[in-house]
Amino acid sequence: MTTQEKLIRNKLSLLELAEYLKNVSEACKINGVSRQHFYDIKKAYEEEGLDGLREKSRRKPCIKNRVAPEVEESVIRMAYEYPAYGQARTSNELRKIGVLISSGGVRSIWLRHGLETFKKRLCCLEEKAAREGIVYTEAQLSALENAKRERESSPDEIETAHPGYLISQDTFYVGYLKGVGRIYQQTVVDTYSSVAFAKVYTAKVPVTAADALNDKVLPFFEQQSIPVLRVLTDRGTEFCGSPDKHPYELYLQLNEIDHTKTKVRSPQTNGICERFHQTILNEFYRIAFRKKIYGDLETLQTDLDGYMNHYNHERTHQGKRCQGKTPMQTFIDGKQYFAQKNLNDYFVAA
Repeated sequence: MTTQEKLIRNKLSLLELAEYLKNVSEACKINGVSRQHFYDIKKAYEEEGLDGLREKSRRKPCIKNRVAPEVEESVIRMAYEYPAYGQARTSNELRKIGVLISSGGVRSIWLRHGLETFKKRLCCLEEKAAREGIVYTEAQLSALENAKRERESSPDEIETAHPGYLISQDTFYVGYLKGVGRIYQQTVVDTYSSVAFAKVYTAKVPVTAADALNDKVLPFFEQQSIPVLRVLTDRGTEFCGSPDKHPYELYLQLNEIDHTKTKVRSPQTNGICERFHQTILNEFYRIAFRKKIYGDLETLQTDLDGYMNHYNHERTHQGKRCQGKTPMQTFIDGKQYFAQKNLNDYFVAA
């Protein structure tokens, strides 16, 4: 029960007690209030019902201290376009396009328009989609209702010296698409820079786990002239098996990549991927499925690639090493540490 509901209940009990005792003075004495306060409550209840018993703020808005209308409009527009962004990220992204407003200012605007929580911003997005005539299928509605709840993860500190030192890989269940089937996402994140890669499949098998590395990850690192030294995964069957038969294990051996596995029953050990899954669920999938009906995997992958390009090259990141930079900027800045490590290794070997 909220504070507002408790106050309403107390006022109602005062009115009921006075009615039961047939004595206003005695009811006021028991409740410790004045007769004038009693009659104010009674008048408000008779005129407005329960709404009249709600506590009303006496604070008057100071209009002259509000931001310019065009700034407020930019904040509201971003709340619709990127409902998963928090107030700090919204402030950062608006600053990139020349709109200067603090995170506190963003929240003040959200409060005035009923957009202060992620759930409320999603509801507003759904209402906007309904006005534009988007029709959802039964399967999509079911998938949205059964989507995994947001989870806060607290990943342990992972040793990572430079880009490519350690990548983290995990499988993420996206949902079910009518006419396509179950959709799984193979996720790979560079633990140093937070540069991420994602590819969707209709199966959760070793071949798809290896294909994600072969198609998305290793070509990128080769282009950057940075080798991948080690990969961290959980103990799922798509990642673990007999070293001489398992396709994923064989692929890692072929590319001279060490394989590290998380602790048993400790998914937080791979918390970097878990946190990314929460981000992509909020910022891409929950929004994309409200805007478009997907009938094939290729269209979904195309839109996913567009989001990943935005995530890596444009979206500011609040991680330990990014500190407001994009993951790609952090990756490029971190290449010097790889060069220094190679130089130190050369002198040690000599």
